[in-house]
Order: sequence, then structure tokens, then C-alpha cells
Amino acid sequence: MSLKSLLADYGRNAIPFVDPLNPERPLTLNTYRPAGHTPDCAVVIVQHGMNRNGDDYRDFWIPAADRHGLLIVAPTFARAEYPETEDYNNGLVFDADGSVRPHDAWVFAIPGRVIAALRQAGVMKQPKARIYGHSAGGQFVHRMISTHGGALFKAAIAANAGWYSLPTLEKTFPEGLGGLGLGVDELQRLFAYPLHILAGIEDCNANADNLPSQPEAQAQGPGRLHRARNYFARGRETAEKHGLPFNWRLTEVPGIAHDGCAMSAAAAGLWFEGQLPEMAAPAAVNF
Repeated sequence: MSLKSLLADYGRNAIPFVDPLNPERPLTLNTYRPAGHTPDCAVVIVQHGMNRNGDDYRDFWIPAADRHGLLIVAPTFARAEYPETEDYNNGLVFDADGSVRPHDAWVFAIPGRVIAALRQAGVMKQPKARIYGHSAGGQFVHRMISTHGGALFKAAIAANAGWYSLPTLEKTFPEGLGGLGLGVDELQRLFAYPLHILAGIEDCNANADNLPSQPEAQAQGPGRLHRARNYFARGRETAEKHGLPFNWRLTEVPGIAHDGCAMSAAAAGLWFEGQLPEMAAPAAVNF
């Protein structure tokens, strides 16, 4: 069945998707189309966390989708096909021998091809989508914007990332952006893009579950909140040093730790209501 026919009905769906540059690693598009949705409505691409639970992350966005008429598309990188951090969070940048794969074959390019498929199916007419990622998905989003730019995205939020690829060519990827064939033009593009870093104020535990603990990550701060602050500060300092425009934004969300559902609500509030919603007490941890 075509993508158009699979999205013809309202509600949830799980749609097989084969990326033409990674055909041996199929994905699933976990989608939600609210009643009354039309192709002119906004599209939100949602990047899941380390548990590869795109269905949960899609569902986190359903309240906002119903309120604002959003098409939610969560590309899901199953563990069977994308088992390691290198395959998802870090974009499948290197071959098994350590050589850099072709730029367009990195999985950071897949959201762009998903958008192209939505357009071809006639279910998206907006000029640009928005993209949101939490935890491992936050790592994915900021690295995607760093390496592929944000031309296809009206807005991008990286929430509660475990650690960051620093905006420097002096450190090799994934600690920095060196060794990938990127240059000063890509750094300038990154600083100019309105990348939005979202950090839960309670997501600050140095001993949190699944917090990256390699020395390069620990050097960025003891917890996810500290690492978000460090990443933002490094970006601003570097841009100012070179006289470059700097359009990033950092928002610290009160009362929330590593909660994918609550942070999704925070992102939706900022994007579509212009403010953070009133947050309930911290809920279960979501990865």
C-alpha cells in the first residue's frame, strides 16, 4: 500500500519505510493523524529515545496533535536494524572499517527523505516541518542540524540529550565535529540556525540511568542539565569569538527530570502556544 493510502484514515498508524540509501535497514513510521487534518496542517517529526520506542513518543504528542491539528511522524529505528549508539544517536556515520560513509547515507539525512515521501504522497503541503528529539533523540537532532543543516525544518528542539557533539572542528566526532569533512561554513550555518536546547531542571543527576559516562561526556558536566548549559555556552562563546551570528536558544524546564512525555508537552507548548504549560509532578522516566 502507498503512504498516501496508509495515511488516509485518522488516528494512529505504523507504516513500513525503506530508506533508499540504507535499504538493508528498514524503519517504521509511527504516525498520528487527528480528525480534520488536512495536508496544509503542520508536521512534527519526532525522534525517540534509546529504547527505540517511536510508538510511545508519537503518543506523547497526541494531545498537542488533537489541539493544533498536527501530523505526527515518528521514524522508528528498531534495535534489530540499528542496535548501537553509533547506528542511531551518532548517525551511522562510519563504516565497519572506520571510514566515513557518504554524507547522504548517514541516518541524519533520513528525516529529510521522510519529508520528501510525505510530500510525494500529498499529505504534506507545508514548506517546512518541525523536528523534536528527546534523550537519544535529542542527540540525534542536534547532530543532524550540525551535519546536515536545518533547511527543511522550521524549528528544531533537542531535549535532555545525554551529551553533545561540541561545535568545534578541533575535536573528532562525536565529541566534536572534526574528521567528517565539515568546515567553517558548516559551523557558521549551525550557529545561525535557531536550534532550541530544552533541558529539564531536575535532569541533573550525575548517576542517572543510561547517562553517557565516557570521559568525553563527563567533561561536559555531571548531569544532562549541566551538559546542555555547557553546549549552549560553548556555542555562544565560539560564535562570538569569530563574530558569527548566534541564534540558538536554551530553555530550562522547571520540575521535570528525564521525562519524555512531559518534555514533549513542553516543546508543544513553546511551539504552538508560545509558553511552557503548567507542569505536573515528575512522572516515570522515559528513554
